[in-house]
Amino acid sequence: MGRRCAFLRLGGCNLACRWCDTPYTWDWTGIGDSGVAYDPRTELRAMAWEEVLRRLRAYAVPMIVISGGEPLSQQKRLVPLLRALAGSGHRIEIETNGTVTPRPELVELVRFNVSPKLAHSGDPESRRLKPEALAALAAAPGTAFKFVCRTPGDLDEVAAVVERFGTTPVWIMPEGRNREELDRNLGTLGDEVIARGWNLTTRLHIAVWGNRRGI
Repeated sequence: MGRRCAFLRLGGCNLACRWCDTPYTWDWTGIGDSGVAYDPRTELRAMAWEEVLRRLRAYAVPMIVISGGEPLSQQKRLVPLLRALAGSGHRIEIETNGTVTPRPELVELVRFNVSPKLAHSGDPESRRLKPEALAALAAAPGTAFKFVCRTPGDLDEVAAVVERFGTTPVWIMPEGRNREELDRNLGTLGDEVIARGWNLTTRLHIAVWGNRRGI
């Protein structure tokens, strides 16, 4: 938390979480809470991996985080970039929703931050919980599982997912796209998360800068 890093954000997602804080990466029809239909011609930019590598290295930071959208939907294309980053000594983390099984070569190169979605995302369980993918991610070294929650009742659902799929260690992050929502949900969840023996985190970029893109 609070570590210096650079983000690579990829477009496209196989889920449609209604409260997603990056709908501009996938919501081309306005089905999310914002009701905005984003234009992929404006939001997405095709770029050779060598150019991506050059830009990421220019940040001169020790860690690269690859997020989305759902980055594992493009994992085959990521392999040469990840190998180059690992070769230059970067630590690499991939943020994923846990529905796509990672390729073996990725497991050797990165650490996964997995965020399985709960019922309040609006996605049906058959789309958001994939046993094979979750098992593969849980077996990868260093994987952490982060659940976005709003109420203590959500924690019961988290417990059921953990018992069913072995998705540990558990981190709970409050849902919130502005400081007010974040503070409210963090306060509501804190005591119960600690009582269950889980880890609690916030959304540092929201707490510091608010709901801004490019942070």
